Amino acid sequence: MSAGIWISATSGAYRVPVHPSEARPPDETGPAGGRVGPVTSPGELERTLRENLRGEVDFGAAARALTTMDASNYRRVPVGVVRPRDAGDVAAALRICAEAGVPVVPRGGGTSIAGQATGTGVVLDLTRHMNALVSLDPAARTAVVQPGLVLDRLREAARPYGLTFGPDPSTHSRCTLGGMIGNNACGAHSVAWGTTADNVAELAVTAYGGASYRLGTGWAGAPQGLRELVAGNLAVLRTGMAGGFSRRISGYGGLDALLPERGVEVARAFCGSEGTLGVVTEAVVRLVEAPRAPALAVLGYADESAAADAAAGLLGYGPLTVEGMAADLVGAAPGLPRGGGWLFVEMPDEGTARSLVRAADAVDSVVVTDPAAQRALWRIREDAAGTATRMPDGGMAWPGWEDCAVPPARLGAYLREFRGLLARHGLRGTPYGHFGEGCVHVRIDFDLASEAGIARFRSFSTDLADLVVSHGGSLSGEHGDGQARAELLPRMYGPEVIRLFGAYKDVWDPAGGMNPGMLVRPDRLDENLRFAVLPPTPFAGEVARCVGVAKCRSDTAAGPEVMCPSYRVTGEERHSTRGRARLLHEMLAGEVLTGGWRSPEVAQALDLCLACKGCLSDCPVGVDMASYKAEFLHRHWAGRLRPLSHYTLGGLPAWLRLIAALRLAPFANAAARRLPVPGLARERPLPPLAAEPFTRWWRRAARAAAAPQGPLRPGPLPGPAPAGSGVTLWPDTFTEYLSPRTGRAAVRVLRDAGLAVSLPPKGVCCGLTYLSTGRLDRARAVLRRTLDAVGDVRGPVTVLEPSCAAALRTDLPALLPEDPRAERLAAAVRTFAETLEEYAPQWRPPRLDRPVVGQTHCHQHAVLGDAADRRLRERAGLGGELSGGCCGLAGNFGFEPGHHEVSVACAEEQLLPALRAAPPGAAVLADGFSCRTQIAQLAGLPDSSRARHLAELLAEAL
Repeated sequence: MSAGIWISATSGAYRVPVHPSEARPPDETGPAGGRVGPVTSPGELERTLRENLRGEVDFGAAARALTTMDASNYRRVPVGVVRPRDAGDVAAALRICAEAGVPVVPRGGGTSIAGQATGTGVVLDLTRHMNALVSLDPAARTAVVQPGLVLDRLREAARPYGLTFGPDPSTHSRCTLGGMIGNNACGAHSVAWGTTADNVAELAVTAYGGASYRLGTGWAGAPQGLRELVAGNLAVLRTGMAGGFSRRISGYGGLDALLPERGVEVARAFCGSEGTLGVVTEAVVRLVEAPRAPALAVLGYADESAAADAAAGLLGYGPLTVEGMAADLVGAAPGLPRGGGWLFVEMPDEGTARSLVRAADAVDSVVVTDPAAQRALWRIREDAAGTATRMPDGGMAWPGWEDCAVPPARLGAYLREFRGLLARHGLRGTPYGHFGEGCVHVRIDFDLASEAGIARFRSFSTDLADLVVSHGGSLSGEHGDGQARAELLPRMYGPEVIRLFGAYKDVWDPAGGMNPGMLVRPDRLDENLRFAVLPPTPFAGEVARCVGVAKCRSDTAAGPEVMCPSYRVTGEERHSTRGRARLLHEMLAGEVLTGGWRSPEVAQALDLCLACKGCLSDCPVGVDMASYKAEFLHRHWAGRLRPLSHYTLGGLPAWLRLIAALRLAPFANAAARRLPVPGLARERPLPPLAAEPFTRWWRRAARAAAAPQGPLRPGPLPGPAPAGSGVTLWPDTFTEYLSPRTGRAAVRVLRDAGLAVSLPPKGVCCGLTYLSTGRLDRARAVLRRTLDAVGDVRGPVTVLEPSCAAALRTDLPALLPEDPRAERLAAAVRTFAETLEEYAPQWRPPRLDRPVVGQTHCHQHAVLGDAADRRLRERAGLGGELSGGCCGLAGNFGFEPGHHEVSVACAEEQLLPALRAAPPGAAVLADGFSCRTQIAQLAGLPDSSRARHLAELLAEAL
């Protein structure tokens, strides 16, 4: 049998590589005792796996496209994806693939940044089913976990017992325990609690071919030949492994744990093998006591090198973390003391933190004890893997040399030389990281698309490897070598160690089928780059922004965050922001997804995108999937008849304007109650149309006010206020036809604040519904007419509907970049609260003194911000927090057929539970019409407790 199979691709046939000459002869029986004959094609391999596994087997284009990349610069196209249900499935898959000569790569959260979670054979996705916390023993301080368990789930389970898992990478909300074991992940607290290898007691491992092992301390359960390998290489293990440096993660850096004087820690040695030896199916991990009230000391220094020089001197004070950042990463982040570089030093309590501050030679310092304030500062650090990809001029920076490490005492000198090396190569990057252990993260603005740029990438990589080694460091200090650095391992280790690494790999995997191309016999660092397959277009550049840090894969929203609501409902990678970006990437590449802009795989993935824009703010690199979706739909349906909902919901402003002009609102409401509306979900009742649109009320009230002897009815009236400046109130579609009482309330409050209110002279529209359905040409035409109607903008334009305000502020100038009026109107847009704060600062709102519950609109969170709203609510005595996440209706999404279940599930995540738990007398607040509609249809509240816009709450109290 051949050691590999031929795969057909659009670019021709290519061979899936398996280490030659070492392929073992196949066993005559399959994993379940049934005969497994020769497998000669991908289709036959897929059928054989389906017949022998309980889990899902998917060799379809979408599944393969979703796993071509991890969080690195690399791309490898797999044959197919298997989602094993248990260890038996893993053994079966490894046995069948070995008999077929097909490589296997295990994959967790896919957040590896060196390429080791990509592969050309079969990808084992261990997150779908093998994600359980099997048991937790507080007395023994241990837990038994499956490899697909997300770290935060383990920490949540341990928290009630005052325990935690020590290693905590910044990706803790989505990285898996199996991936952490594979990369020997560390995180911010490794100063106190060590690496993953330091916290693993036992491992259940299945090797290529299906053999299973139970690893712990001692030779029992280890593969045959391992003891003999160690016995024959004692001198190399004792002298060639680069000393006792704690962040020596590169290569099989834990191999010296097999020495007799180290206790023959076989499980520890396996950690950091990056999926090249076998697949972890279960692990026994150790837990540590979590500090009850940690305090964060933030120390300011002149620059990052000064901070690095100081870091090693703080280790004697018993810190839990010593993290370093520079001004070019954090900018003007609030809460930081003076300085150009900072150390974030977490201490067990406030007393030890203040002692540290007194002893530290810092320019400035602050001790933070409030947990919320600490989380805000830590978020800066946790998001750095994404934010560091954006240069000050808007350019992108990439991983590849993400986590080199040197002994802490050498860190300051190393960073100064590192900055010089960047300058010599004409590159830029922003170092940050675990300064207490000498580990530096950095994203660098490599040009990985041109031949010259790739050559510079290679030249810089070799020079940096030499610099790291000259300081006694490790090419990888946390994330593994993968393809990015494995080729350069001989520069760090001598030839005897490199030969030993190969022999160690061959004891476990003599056929070479586990993740080939990584660590041993590696691919070149400038091969398989993910950018090479993309066309040189602006849209491709936008799609490539997704670096795969996978914050969108977090299965719970953190506080006010929104991204990614459909993923949290389905748990499917294709419904995450990253998954959709990967599919778009492969659509543009045209190798796996061959349908171009007509790709059904991309269309299906984007169908459940709510266009909530949460990714625009919550994604550390600012991926804007709502805009990508609009562009895709625009091209996908070009020249074709669109779905009916694109005409009914997408053309909503025109339909409502026609109904209002003909005064047919009562008839339309009656018809909607009795008959299904074409193109809309049957589960959804339509919100009723108002009998009198907002602008019609405005004109009627203006005529009444102008009548010489006409009676002036109580309530707000248009026209100049007694004093103050004027504002233009935007009559958006929702306020105009569906919720005019919101507009009337806003007029009353704005006039009470001393502001003159006017409306645009003609009908206007932000184009939102055309954008959300991808009718971009129609959106541009509508926006041009709107600019003509508005004319020269003077003063603020107050937009009550957050989604319309967001469209005007960001989408308008993006769609009409050549029209200077677009930028002027976008700059004039203000929310209701922003208008009052900026243009009526002396006004005092009425005191309501009651709690509020409800929803912050997802577009407001992502684009506009709600700081002014929070301050206005505080001044009005409205206490409490509004729900994060997304209400699930999200404009037209919840009304489209096939979306109802996901829409309701999104509401059930935060919004509906918050409403059920609301204190008596709480006001229900939601500025977005979609949010108010979702609450009205799902919460079962009486009309007296209906959701209101903030303007309505304030107007009712005047």
